[in-house]
Amino acid sequence: MSGAEPLVSIVTPVYNGEKYLRECMDSVLAQTYSNWEYVIVDNRSTDKTHEIAAGYARRDPRIRVVRNAEFLPLIRNWNHALRQMDPAAKYCKVVHADDRLYPDCIRRMVNLAEKHPSIGIVSAYRMDEDTIGLTALGTRAGCIPGREVCRWRLTGGRDVFGSPTSVLLRADLVRRRRDFYNEQFLHADIEVCFDLLRNTDFGMVPEVLTYTRRHNESVTSMVKRFRTNKAEGLLILHKYGPHYLTPEEWERMRKRRLKHYYRFLAKRVFQRDAWKQRQQLREFLNYHRSALARLGAGTGTARFLMYIACALAGAFPERASAVR
Repeated sequence: MSGAEPLVSIVTPVYNGEKYLRECMDSVLAQTYSNWEYVIVDNRSTDKTHEIAAGYARRDPRIRVVRNAEFLPLIRNWNHALRQMDPAAKYCKVVHADDRLYPDCIRRMVNLAEKHPSIGIVSAYRMDEDTIGLTALGTRAGCIPGREVCRWRLTGGRDVFGSPTSVLLRADLVRRRRDFYNEQFLHADIEVCFDLLRNTDFGMVPEVLTYTRRHNESVTSMVKRFRTNKAEGLLILHKYGPHYLTPEEWERMRKRRLKHYYRFLAKRVFQRDAWKQRQQLREFLNYHRSALARLGAGTGTARFLMYIACALAGAFPERASAVR
C-alpha cells in the first residue's frame, strides 16, 4: 500500500445480489490502485449475498460487511451505505452489486481528481451492456467547469453522469450532506450531480472504466414501465434551470420540455390496447400526475386528460405550459 495514495472508500449497497456479487467484488480486488477500503452494505438479503460478502471479508482485511438492522427503501439504503465510509477517506466510489470496474478505474479517476482540486465528480466512458456510453463530450478530457456541463445537459446535451457506478466523488462533499441523495427522486444519482456542480467542477476520463448491467429487476423495471426519466428530467430542469440558464433560456426549455412531456403522455394513453390493461395504465397515470403536482401543474382528472388530448392533436393549450 502506497502512503502517497489517498484513501478511497468503495461502497456497494446490495439486496439479494448473489447472482453478480462475486463478479463485482472481484473487479474491486483487481484494481491497480491499492489504497482502498471496501464496504458491502447488505440490506437484509434473503439469498446468499451475506455469505458471499463475508467470505471475501475473511480473506481481505480491507473489506467490511455491514448488515442492516432492518430493510430500507432503495435510495434511503444508498444514503445509509455512504455513511459507512471511513472518516479518513478522501474519495468515495459506489459500485452497484450487478456492475463492475475495469482494473484502472480508481487509479485513473483519482489521478485526475488529484490534479484538479476543484473537481467534485469524476466520470468516464462506460460499457453499457454491449454499447460504449457517456461519450457525449467526445475526447474532451480533464477538468470542465461544472456550470458548463450542467448548462449543456439542460439544453439538450446527452448524459455524461451515468449511474453511481460511473462516477468518483470527493468524500467531503458526501459528508457535508446528511442525506447525500434526495430520497424524493428515483433518479437521485443524476439530481445530485446538478446540485454538486453548482460549486464544483466536473472531471472526465475518456476511457471505458466501468461496466453497467441492465436487467428487469425492481428499479430498472419501474423506469421502463413508467418512463420515469421523462418526468424526473423535467423536474430537474424545473429545479436547476434557474441556477444554470438565463431566464430566457429556462423559459424556452421549460415550455419545450413540458409540451414534449404531454405529447408523450398522450401517446401512451391513446396507444392501441392501452385501455385493455387498465391497472397498468392507472399506475402509469398516477405516477405522472404526482410528478406534475411536484411541478405545480394542475392535476385534476378532467384537466389532465384535456391537456394530453390537446397534445395528441397538436393543439397544446397555453395554460398547460404555465408551470412555475
